[in-house]
Amino acid sequence: MTRTLDRSVRLAVTGLSGSGKTVFITSLINQILHGMEGEQLPFFEIVAAGRFQGAKIIDQTNLHVPAFRYDKAMQCLMVEPAIWPQATSGISEIRLAIRFKDQGMIAKRFDRVSTLYLDIIDYPGEWLLDLPLLDMTFAQWCQELTEMCEQEPRVSLAQDWLAYMEKLDAAEPASDEQLREAANLYTQFLFETKKSEHGLSFLQPGRFTMPGDMKGAPVLEFCPIPHLPEQCAQFSKKSLFKVMEQRFEYYKNHVVKQFYAEYFSSFDRQIVLVDILKALNIGSGSFNDMRRSVESVLKSFQYGKSGLFNRLFNVKISKLLFAATKADHVTPNQLHHLESFLKHMISESQNNIAFEGVAVDTMALSSVKCTQAATSRFQGQPISCIKGVPKGDTKEVALFPGEVPTEIPTQDDWLEERFNFIEFRPPSLHDIKSKGVPHIRMDRALQFLLGDKV
Repeated sequence: MTRTLDRSVRLAVTGLSGSGKTVFITSLINQILHGMEGEQLPFFEIVAAGRFQGAKIIDQTNLHVPAFRYDKAMQCLMVEPAIWPQATSGISEIRLAIRFKDQGMIAKRFDRVSTLYLDIIDYPGEWLLDLPLLDMTFAQWCQELTEMCEQEPRVSLAQDWLAYMEKLDAAEPASDEQLREAANLYTQFLFETKKSEHGLSFLQPGRFTMPGDMKGAPVLEFCPIPHLPEQCAQFSKKSLFKVMEQRFEYYKNHVVKQFYAEYFSSFDRQIVLVDILKALNIGSGSFNDMRRSVESVLKSFQYGKSGLFNRLFNVKISKLLFAATKADHVTPNQLHHLESFLKHMISESQNNIAFEGVAVDTMALSSVKCTQAATSRFQGQPISCIKGVPKGDTKEVALFPGEVPTEIPTQDDWLEERFNFIEFRPPSLHDIKSKGVPHIRMDRALQFLLGDKV
């Protein structure tokens, strides 16, 4: 047996708040490690064709990056009763070696085996939302945030911060204490918008709610200034406006650019996870904010020669996957609707990115399947249902979760409170060592992201 040249892929995984990044990565690793069993991954070609030779977790090459704790995440899923793993709050990394038989007549004749080294990099979706800042001035950002805070629920949630900012004069010098308090109140406002009852996702700057190793650093002590006067560019260097502007530019150059220059320049593939069902549940405010976040990210995610990433970081990402998570929270006949809805949301930007030569796809998936398909009867007619244990409960229930729209909801849809997709507890996985985690379409995700490399 001989070996061909080994290959490598650096896969970046991110998602908007609450989209299930940690669970997705845990399941992805688990599916690969259990690939020899075959029946779990029918659409992952190397498994279906019998070319998969095994996989294992190996030492990562970037020793300064925190390790993704797959072992701890699996422990959470294997206890009785199972619990969801704790979400990660910063960047982490894990490396797998995947052994497989090569394709082709010559490869088969000599029984050639290769190894794919897969580096999975996990980082908060909030950091991704900082990318649009690179094309904005401080004054433009202030104007955008001012307009956003004139609409609910932000207008109510921002009252403490707005009231404090009204006391400050943008043309006058500001003390360190005032700068710190303004930033603190703005950060509290961002945390309020992020709470589950509001479910907003367009949170800038991203490091304010996900600071990582920058918690307490002076670089995070700034905020937008509402209702800037037109003559702000003429203010003195010691004015509140100029100091805030200076810190904003420092944040862009030393935090945003530095992160993407260090990591994105080495990424080959990117997956962005989106929890559409949660946004539909909360209402139009949450949904519109999620849509704005996705559009804002996609506007910056022009990976081709003319794109922002490529101009700044010489990015080589060749595949981009958008995935609607928690597909097990709807009936099987609604999976296509969930997928179509996501595709409809990003269709214009998807076309632009594909035009630049990047392979883009959308799919609905479930990293850990919590429900089973069931059938019930309503007014004498059979209806599709799902059964599982709701979050916070202990008994299994069968229910009709509702239908996923195929187009953007109208105002009447929101008024009717049409959407009520509930959360479920993880299934019992105490015997999971002998088989892979149950899932929906993780094999399709693997094929899209890695199929051309194996």
